[in-house]
Amino acid sequence: MNHRLPLVALLFACLRAWAHVGSPDVFVETSAGPYHLYVTMQPPQVIPGVAAIEVRASGPAITSITITPMPLTGEGADHPPKPDAMHSSSQDAQFFTGSLWLMEGGSWQVRFQVDGAAGSAVVSVPIPAVPLTTLKMTRGLGILLSLLGIFLVAGLVGIAAAAQREAQLPPGAPPNPRTRKRAAIAAGVALVVLLAAAWFGGAWWNAEASTYADHVYRPLVLRPTLNAPGVLELSIIDPGAKGTSRFNFILDHNHLMHLYAVRWPALDVVYHLHPSQRGPGEFLLQLPTMPPGEYRLYADVVHANGFPETLTGHIEVGQISAGRALIGDDATGSAPPIGTADANANDFHLPDGYRMHWDRPSELAAREPYEFRFQLLTKEGKAPHDMELYMGMNGHAAFIKDDGSVFAHVHPSGTASMAAMMLASAQNGSAMDMQPIPSDSVIFPYGFPKTGRYRIVIQMKHGSTIETGFFDTSVVAQH
Repeated sequence: MNHRLPLVALLFACLRAWAHVGSPDVFVETSAGPYHLYVTMQPPQVIPGVAAIEVRASGPAITSITITPMPLTGEGADHPPKPDAMHSSSQDAQFFTGSLWLMEGGSWQVRFQVDGAAGSAVVSVPIPAVPLTTLKMTRGLGILLSLLGIFLVAGLVGIAAAAQREAQLPPGAPPNPRTRKRAAIAAGVALVVLLAAAWFGGAWWNAEASTYADHVYRPLVLRPTLNAPGVLELSIIDPGAKGTSRFNFILDHNHLMHLYAVRWPALDVVYHLHPSQRGPGEFLLQLPTMPPGEYRLYADVVHANGFPETLTGHIEVGQISAGRALIGDDATGSAPPIGTADANANDFHLPDGYRMHWDRPSELAAREPYEFRFQLLTKEGKAPHDMELYMGMNGHAAFIKDDGSVFAHVHPSGTASMAAMMLASAQNGSAMDMQPIPSDSVIFPYGFPKTGRYRIVIQMKHGSTIETGFFDTSVVAQH
């Protein structure tokens, strides 16, 4: 099977991101009626900005796809603008590309109107879009514009002087002292006026830039405190709050927060936990029994408007030998340190004799979308007869780079949160896919944002057991 989706690679955005860490692009596998779609979207870094979109379709032949940008919630979601047409590839009629202007920051959706051999269908995919940075002018362009500005000012001053010096003289008559004086005065006045205009223009530009900078995305700050005996308090600080709060979280997979605790730097122990909310911006968690060490924390939350965020922090844990038992959806797993584990292994052997198998591609390149297929097998190498859904899905995955610059919590539907997917589905009147059937196999659509070594953590459930498998890989540069 070819795991690399044959899509044209997008240029990935910078490593600063809102949902996930260092992995801003959206990868979603969804259906519009009978049409199966693999969607890749690159949000803009600045707002207004252009989002790049690609779709690989399968199933009945598609004749056209239109895309419409809409807020995920609010009044704007009921008044869509005119849609834009996607363009099909001349080499592959079922591969489409397009782009959309996103004029304001916030939680957006892209509505796909699909027409083809099986009729018309609609599906929406959420895309978070916020200004991540202010773009700086390059040094070369600044020098060029400065020289042009000086030339323009000198020309205007010269025109003003000439208008007072020669414009009223008969042809061929030389300027007299009076006209020269008037020319000098006119040149001085013109220079003062032009310099004043330039100064006020610069002040206006700086004020606009400052206003824009105030709207650059500032992620929520996670401040963890570990109290004896093993109680973790998570305080969330909003650095951009100005009389408003961004603590309006909603359930995603039946939890307000999904917390990954990863022991660093070996990445050899991972916990997937679910703290309880104590108050606005305050979460509490009684830690389970944990080996000591530094743990990096990645906390996924979703706002009421569907906007997702991943908050980061770290704690130092001493030996917690009498922690609580793992209950509900909480799970853990361990593996050899990432520096010593086999980066080419296809199988991970679990403590109970089961194993996970990765149908691994021969090579993984950065900036390429893939399908990651994993399978859970019994001691006898067969599919377990008691497979169950884990938080409503056949599995969950975490993609972690060894230097901590990338963390992505991915579902079989992709990188979008299920809460945002449900909001988008409700807006376009289409039903979400039916409850998936428990299976021993799971596929995750995702693409690595940059080269390096990664650890992939896979969690699947059978009976009452949540299995956690670890797979390492090295990602090479795009060809």
